[in-house]
Amino acid sequence: MESTLFRFIWKYSARQQLYIVLITVLSFPALYTMLEVPKLIVNDAIQGGPGPRTFFGIEFAQVPYLMALCLGFLSLVVINNAVKYVLNVYKGQTGERMLRRLRFDLFQRVLRFRLPQFRRVSSSEIIPMITAEVEDLGGFIGDAVAVPAYQGGTLIVYITFIFAQDPLLGAAAISLYPVQAYIIPKLQKRVIQLSRMRVRNVRAVADKIGESINGATEIHANDTSVLHMAEVSARLHTNYDIRYAIFKRKYMIKFVNNFMNQLTPFFFYSIGGYLVIRGQISFGALVAVLAAYKDLAGPWKELLAYYQILADVNVKYQAVIENFDPPDLYKVERLTADEVLALQGDLSFSSVTFSGGAAGQEVNGVSFKVPQGTAVAIVGEDGSGRSETLQLAAGILSPASGRVEIGKSNLEDLGEATLGRLISYVNAAPHIFSGTIRDNLFYGLRHRPRGMSRRRARRPSTSAAKRCRRPIRPSIRNCPGRILWRPA
Repeated sequence: MESTLFRFIWKYSARQQLYIVLITVLSFPALYTMLEVPKLIVNDAIQGGPGPRTFFGIEFAQVPYLMALCLGFLSLVVINNAVKYVLNVYKGQTGERMLRRLRFDLFQRVLRFRLPQFRRVSSSEIIPMITAEVEDLGGFIGDAVAVPAYQGGTLIVYITFIFAQDPLLGAAAISLYPVQAYIIPKLQKRVIQLSRMRVRNVRAVADKIGESINGATEIHANDTSVLHMAEVSARLHTNYDIRYAIFKRKYMIKFVNNFMNQLTPFFFYSIGGYLVIRGQISFGALVAVLAAYKDLAGPWKELLAYYQILADVNVKYQAVIENFDPPDLYKVERLTADEVLALQGDLSFSSVTFSGGAAGQEVNGVSFKVPQGTAVAIVGEDGSGRSETLQLAAGILSPASGRVEIGKSNLEDLGEATLGRLISYVNAAPHIFSGTIRDNLFYGLRHRPRGMSRRRARRPSTSAAKRCRRPIRPSIRNCPGRILWRPA
């Protein structure tokens, strides 16, 4: 997986993010004009006297001129909100598409786990991470570039407008931003640490609950219900303490922000009022500056909230990497390659060693050869390494050292298309999948979805490829090769 969330975002949605930036930049002239028009309405149309005015080469009397400026302002408001609507829909679509890709990639990595990895992680940890924990990541991906581009650009437009009216008012508008930019990260650092602790603790709670469900018979048989309730209660109390500490620090950040945002109008009223009295700026300019500053607080709050969300989702993404990026993953080609190689020759073990991480599940230095066409039984007690030897022979397990070969083919180098179709393996307690009895009886023949040939699995047709590029509601039928391995 990509080492950081932004690497993942840029790799799979760079074009969409650039579109968002382009639309955002094109909206700024209309936004600046929308700040300028109220000043013209107050100074020129209302206080400028009854004389005619020229607007776009047309002369207007005072009232028609006022109405024209008001209609122009209304048009700019519609344009500005239309841009916001387009951006919100597009970034929402981008976020959902990336969330779908992320979940699919995580599920694919689960299938690439080697069997011993499933002994180190539990389904009660993996399932919530794929379904629930990455939900916030999908919402953030759509905002990853859109929020700093739009809100940051809006902030710059407002500040530029205020400075254009008077440099002193512009300095007053931004005077407290450096202080906030210094204090907020200091307070947020501890919130990030607590968020990491919370994620680990919630997973521990899920693991304890899953363990209790799986071991319900032993719990009732040994009268340990109170013990398990106490363990979960202790974890829940730890989670309460962590979340309470997070709340205190988050609301302290809000308190600091609100205080500083309310402090700035003091400078406007005092400095701006003094300049109006001295006649250095017009009353309409001061009104426009106050209106601009009122809107200025919104983008700044959005940027601070974005920083907090960024810190939170980075914690979640790093936690996902820790669980889905083990060093010994199978290559993706092992799952997706459709070529079936012929297996001819004897089955041979050459100094094969394997450790499953539990006592009695080891295979140590095993060497033997089974001639082709010979029936052989491996006999041993439970936990003797018998099952592991058979799984090694089927290519399901990978040896820590040594080689397992059929003829000249090393099973470690073969894909599942060859191993799963030419080597039969039945577990002692086979899993029954959801579906009908017929589905389970013919499960060993269901290598690909129905109607999907090998040729189409490797390379979709031109028309199918065009349909696959559509990001909305793909299906296996209209997107044969892409939905399985590389979702749009």
